[in-house]
Amino acid sequence: MSEFDISIAGEINLDLILYGLPEDMPVERELIGDRFLATLGSSSAIVAHNAAAIGAKVIFATAAGSDDFGRLALERLRQIGVDLAGVREHPGLQTGVTILLPHGERRHILTYPGTMETLRVEDLDFEQIRKARHFHLSSLYLQKGLHAGLPSLIQRLKGAGLTISLDTNDDPADAWGWPLEELLFYVDCFLPSESEACRMTKRDNLEDALDALPQEIPLVVVKRGSRGVRVREGQRRFDVAPLTVIPVDTIGAGDSFDAGFLLAFLAGRDAGTCAMAGNIAGALSTQGQGGTESFRNQEFREAFLSKHHFYEIVKK
Repeated sequence: MSEFDISIAGEINLDLILYGLPEDMPVERELIGDRFLATLGSSSAIVAHNAAAIGAKVIFATAAGSDDFGRLALERLRQIGVDLAGVREHPGLQTGVTILLPHGERRHILTYPGTMETLRVEDLDFEQIRKARHFHLSSLYLQKGLHAGLPSLIQRLKGAGLTISLDTNDDPADAWGWPLEELLFYVDCFLPSESEACRMTKRDNLEDALDALPQEIPLVVVKRGSRGVRVREGQRRFDVAPLTVIPVDTIGAGDSFDAGFLLAFLAGRDAGTCAMAGNIAGALSTQGQGGTESFRNQEFREAFLSKHHFYEIVKK
């Protein structure tokens, strides 16, 4: 029996979200927003937080500074029950920060990586990571320090019996190079967005992108926002409709999808059911500001999940 459901090695930072600014912003002007939120950010930490909130046992490894941003971000994970045995604090270094400026369905995303780039495979405790049934990796191209040893780590984890999921998130350089191709050979669930899938394969549409992705990947689930998801499982392709909600904020919805999807995947559900669970978790995220606030509110979270039969879907 594994001690944890999911191991995550990844980045951590705060999101500073300023709402109400124009998309085209002139310089040397005082621009006034109408709302502000400081909350837990980073794809890896959001997946860890939200998976723990909906019932997964999660262990998280990261590099954080010994600054206020790092302390606050780690405390958010600790409060929800994430095991932080794998955290390495670096005195004198700054925890990363992302400034988000939402403009409806589009947003500016400005990131200072900070300690994101310092985490290395040799900083990870393999024996801790292998205590889980599953290993999840997000933000591949923000975590440059991991690249050198990552393929061999994933190979070892597969050999130890863990299943693997990958959500690359964006590549700021838009190059989509090493080590992505090597990692995809070991991945059980690949979870890109539609834009990411098209850009990494240099294709203009989703069907061509799915054709171009390695056929050896057992399960590809492409997130399409308000259009739900497209699933490729072997030779089979199908769509899973989204949950219809009025979004308050879409920040973190894709990461929240990952959390819901993985809970169902680890319960042995079929691909369509896993995608449905992911859609519910993603929709829950959109009902509050930031990527974790809806999951932090236990009463609201459980009422929403109950209304949409989340736990019944996951466990049936």
